[in-house]
Amino acid sequence: MPELMQSKAVQRTAAAGRHFSSIVELRRYTLHPGRRDDLIDLFDTHFLESQEACGMTVIGQFRDPDDPDAFVWLRGFEDMATRYGALTAFYDGPVWRAHRDRANGTMIDSDNVLLLHPAESSSGFSLPAARPASPTEAASPAVFQVVTYQLKRPADQGFHSYYSTSVAPLLQGRGDNPVAVFTSEHGENTFTRLPVRQNENVLAVFSRFDDESARKTHKAALENDAAWLSEQTRLAAYLTGKPLVTRLLPTARSRLR
Repeated sequence: MPELMQSKAVQRTAAAGRHFSSIVELRRYTLHPGRRDDLIDLFDTHFLESQEACGMTVIGQFRDPDDPDAFVWLRGFEDMATRYGALTAFYDGPVWRAHRDRANGTMIDSDNVLLLHPAESSSGFSLPAARPASPTEAASPAVFQVVTYQLKRPADQGFHSYYSTSVAPLLQGRGDNPVAVFTSEHGENTFTRLPVRQNENVLAVFSRFDDESARKTHKAALENDAAWLSEQTRLAAYLTGKPLVTRLLPTARSRLR
């Protein structure tokens, strides 16, 4: 998928250093009303460097501007064996033990988790070498968009090829800047203390817009585009329902920004 991944956003971040994760968790938490900033404060203060010291990469943390009680974050691992060891080290370790009650007290549900791997070797995240050191630094104006395609069959059975050659060029021609493309990882979830959504086939496309105005311009371009509208019938034939489109705003210490 060379043409898909050579977007402006990828070119911007590639020079900063590549932190490739062959396994990624996309985690979406439903929180008690008004508790999102409490959880973000815990992450910024206690759960970033401490997780990475156990052998994982905390890729990004986000607010969903369309859901004030949702917290979304991404973490990555070199492989499934590394994932088990890293999660065991963290959740049996002193930092989680000290702060887990406060963290769990913010949450209604933490089981909405997709386990993913890059759709191609070139389609993982490119990240800066370091995250902002302090939560007092100015937040990024960037808006990330995740489009999750729920598929009738695994992505490698036709959909990924179709998406790369037909859908992605249309989207990029109208202002989309993809930064990563992932598909379902069907390896066994050996760390059973943390459930994941199993037996699902998805393609998840992450895009970056410089700000909300750029995202709105892209959305408006699609709404009246004849080529995009005519593609919808072909696209729908692969899917179990409409694609899920989620906006994400990086927190002040998100590495993905």
